[in-house]
Amino acid sequence: MAATRLPAKEHLADHIASLVDRGDIGQALAACRQLNDSYPDYAYGWYLASFLMRKAGNPVDALNAIKRALQWGYSDKFQLQKAKCLFSAGDIPGAAAAIDPLAEKSFDDPDLHNETGSQLYLLGDYRKALVHYSRAIELDGRRADFHFNRAALQRYLGDTEGAEAGFDAVIALKPDEFEAYNGRAQLRRQTTGRNHVEQLRQVIARTSDPFGLTQLYYALGKEQEDLGDFDGAFASLSQGAGIKRRHMQYSVETDLQIMERIREVYGPGLFDGQIAGSASADPIFILGMPRTGTTLVERILGSHSEVFSAGELNNFSLELVRLVKETVRPAPASRLDFVVATAGLDFCALGDAYVGSTMALRDDSPYFIDKLPFNFLYAGLIHLALPRARIINLQRHPMDTCFAIYKQWFKDAYPFSYDLDELGQYYVAYDRLMRHWNDAMPGVIHTVRYEDLVADVEGESRRLLDYCGLPWEDQCLRFYENPQASTTASAVQVRQPIYGTSVGRWRHYAKHLEPLRRHLEQAGIDTH
Repeated sequence: MAATRLPAKEHLADHIASLVDRGDIGQALAACRQLNDSYPDYAYGWYLASFLMRKAGNPVDALNAIKRALQWGYSDKFQLQKAKCLFSAGDIPGAAAAIDPLAEKSFDDPDLHNETGSQLYLLGDYRKALVHYSRAIELDGRRADFHFNRAALQRYLGDTEGAEAGFDAVIALKPDEFEAYNGRAQLRRQTTGRNHVEQLRQVIARTSDPFGLTQLYYALGKEQEDLGDFDGAFASLSQGAGIKRRHMQYSVETDLQIMERIREVYGPGLFDGQIAGSASADPIFILGMPRTGTTLVERILGSHSEVFSAGELNNFSLELVRLVKETVRPAPASRLDFVVATAGLDFCALGDAYVGSTMALRDDSPYFIDKLPFNFLYAGLIHLALPRARIINLQRHPMDTCFAIYKQWFKDAYPFSYDLDELGQYYVAYDRLMRHWNDAMPGVIHTVRYEDLVADVEGESRRLLDYCGLPWEDQCLRFYENPQASTTASAVQVRQPIYGTSVGRWRHYAKHLEPLRRHLEQAGIDTH
């Protein structure tokens, strides 16, 4: 019997690509195993294996596969895949080293430039990412995704004019790229002579996609507010938020129970006496509800010569979860049980692990900022793990806070923000938890009121630096000149000197927000 003839490797590779296009990753992986078994020296086959394994959530095997590919033949595409795999596996220094040979290169392939830019962006090298996005557009200016990536990055870097031109290009090339409309609306204050209200209404009228409608209504609400049409703005925001909420699976009750359990578990007794946490004094945590001025304080402190801003890091919660998985037996059966388990951890090990995990994300400055608002949930645990770390909580008028959250589209974060009743419940729970932390750890957390900072930026900044043990530097008052990228919702505002127009803005919407105000008052929160 004649031996079965193996399919040509290129034919198998094409078949695998077609399976990927259909979304059949399981069959594609099976076909890829056949390809690699039959042609073990075929570099592209190992690249496909790496691509599929990473897509399936297996970065370690994906990394091994791309290393095999590179053994049999180098290509820039393979090298980029190696950087992606290392990044997915959590090896940030390794990913940075892997992409370094590509960072200054020019390719003929616009997709390779775009993907290299995206990986550099993830690694925080925004200036080089911008170069690659621009080169991709030079090679193929008809791709809306290239223009979108560059415009979003230009916004973060403070180039609002470039970003607006980029979002205009996206919309012209792909009118259903709805995120571009909202991104464009946030770039500047719209005027009667220069706005997109009528265009947005026309696009809304012909759009049925819920995701798109949400984006469009938020964009329209922002522009209507700029033009002083507050009733129209609230109607648009309510439409957008309502659509978003109806397409989410979320229970605010779960979050409320977790915050209540945190208050029960982390009582004052845990903080009595000497705390045997990490010796590191490097971190400065800035936390609180979103839209309260956390980015502003980050920019003030980050303008100091001894401070590096690492942005919004998930590292503390990730190290916390890792340590619980590795050391707690039996494993917690629920999120409430998880809270209980965290109180029995080796706090010093947690603190050291957190600081170690941030090393690749910061420079050699003596201090670094972690500005993840949600860290207010872990304030007590942060103090136990890092007793020398600074913790700064931002407070803002509760109604201004809630409305600023409500009118901001957050994409995947803050699910409580799309319903005013749920938002009110969440704010009350946050307020109770912060009061608890201040009672349990008196003097540990430095509170900054947004209104006080706006009224006396130098005085509040001096108090802020004193708390952090930092000498005064005048450049902290020129935070708006800081060239570092800001990837938060406040990316545009922090490029400007402090202004007070956001104080009391909720009063334009007072009649619409009255149920929320009553809810907060009934919970003992002063809204006057």
